[in-house]
Amino acid sequence: MLRAVLTHPTPAELLAFLREHVHAGGVTLHLAGELEVMYAGRAASMAEAGDRFVIVKADGSLQVHGPRGVKPVNWQPRTDFLQADLEDGCVLLHAERRSPAEVVRVRVLSCALVSALTLTDDALFLLQGTEAQMQEALARHPEVIEPGLTVLDRELLVGVGGLDLYARDAQGRYVIVELKRGKAGHEAVHQLSRYVGAVQPQVPGVVRGILAAPDITTPALRALEAAGLEFRRIEALPQVQEEALQPLLFQ
Repeated sequence: MLRAVLTHPTPAELLAFLREHVHAGGVTLHLAGELEVMYAGRAASMAEAGDRFVIVKADGSLQVHGPRGVKPVNWQPRTDFLQADLEDGCVLLHAERRSPAEVVRVRVLSCALVSALTLTDDALFLLQGTEAQMQEALARHPEVIEPGLTVLDRELLVGVGGLDLYARDAQGRYVIVELKRGKAGHEAVHQLSRYVGAVQPQVPGVVRGILAAPDITTPALRALEAAGLEFRRIEALPQVQEEALQPLLFQ
C-alpha cells in the first residue's frame, strides 16, 4: 500500500516527490503542512496560510481539508491538468479542469509529511435492503436524488419495461430514474437509454434520464454521458417509517 513517504522535505525534495508520483498511475497522495489555497472558477476564493491536509486521488480528484469538520475547504471532483512547480521558493500544486473552467492552486509554505499510497478496493458496495426497498425510500425522498424532484409514478409500464421512478424536476421536465443497488454497468445504461427513448415521443419537451446507484464503472459512465444521460451517486438510503396499519373497528 505505502509506496513512499517523506517527513519535513525541503521544497526541492517535495517537488521531486510530487513530480515522480502525481502521474505514476493508481497513486493517492497525502500532503500535510502549512498551505495557502486559491480558487478561481464559478467564483473566487483564497484561504490564507494555515495547517491543512491535501488528498490527491488516483482519479485526479483533489481535496483540501482544514483541522475541523468533514467538508473540504476546496476541492476538484476531477482534474484535466495537474502539475507541481517551484515558485518563489515554494512548491505550487496546480489543479485545473476545463468544463466548467476551474483552477485550484495550493502553495506549500512548509510540508510536515507527504506520502504516496497505492490503494485498491475491488469490493462490491451494495446499498442495504432490496431494490424494492431502495425504490420505496427514494420515492418518498426524491430530494436525495435531486432537490426539487417530484415522483409521479413507480414501476410505470412502457413498451420496453417498467420505469423504477417516473418524475418531474424543478423546471417541469419529465425524468426517468433507473435504480441500482450495486455498481452500475453498461446494461444499466442501455436499459435507461431504452426507457428514455420509449417515453420521449409521448411527452412534450426533453425527457431526462438519471441512473442512481452507489457507483458506476468508468466505461459505463462514459457511455452514459455520451448518451446525454446523468449519474447520481447514492451512498445511503433515507429511513422510511412503516405506515401504521388502520386500526380494526373491533379490538
